Amino acid sequence: MLESYVKLTINNEIGYIEFFHPNRNSMPSDVLLELTQTIQEAGNNNAVKVIVLKSGGNRTFCAGASFSEVISIKDEITGKQFFSGFANVINAMRKCPKLIIGRVQGKAVGGGVGLAAATDYCLATQYASIRLSELSIGIGPFVIEPVVSKKIGKTAMSQMTIDAETFFSSEFAKDKGLYAEVLETTEELDEAVENLAVKLASYNPEALQHMKTVIWEGTDHWDDLLLERAKISGKLVLSEFTKKTLKRFR
Repeated sequence: MLESYVKLTINNEIGYIEFFHPNRNSMPSDVLLELTQTIQEAGNNNAVKVIVLKSGGNRTFCAGASFSEVISIKDEITGKQFFSGFANVINAMRKCPKLIIGRVQGKAVGGGVGLAAATDYCLATQYASIRLSELSIGIGPFVIEPVVSKKIGKTAMSQMTIDAETFFSSEFAKDKGLYAEVLETTEELDEAVENLAVKLASYNPEALQHMKTVIWEGTDHWDDLLLERAKISGKLVLSEFTKKTLKRFR
């Protein structure tokens, strides 16, 4: 049985952060915590000029929240703590002083869309369709909404949220601004990510850091906002509707 992991590899001043979970790269609490810490570590490492965020495996980029852990939530405090994991990752990416390039090789669902949106520049393959499925299981994309809306706009976010059972194509994601470029194959994706990362690593790091600040202007209140949103999700996940719905996914 493959085990989950988060690892940081530094090569030519590029920090590659890779996360993996055997269940379609879903996100349990321990992976979320480790990912937050690894992003902070790379951000504070002087040997890293630019960061690439990627997931292991060839298929799903990230399936979002770990349903098995969500099902086990028994009270609002535990619920808020779990969803705060996503808030912490997004805030770590937002506050990281290094630019973060996203490498999305496959489907992104729920929190996976939030991760892609929280990168500063995201590249994907044609197979990287996206879905915000939360409403269909009785909650909503509350924690990731601010970062998704920031990237693709409130209208597109609302469309995806309401049409919760539809996968929207990678071209839709590109048209709305989530992906900067869509490549045909994983090999082409890796080449494009590498070329961009090498180029950025050669630029003035001070200029890159100032650019990062400009990109995230107006989000200083997110430390509080995303935790408030986690509280909403943590409460809704206890509903009979959600518990009954999630049992079907076991």
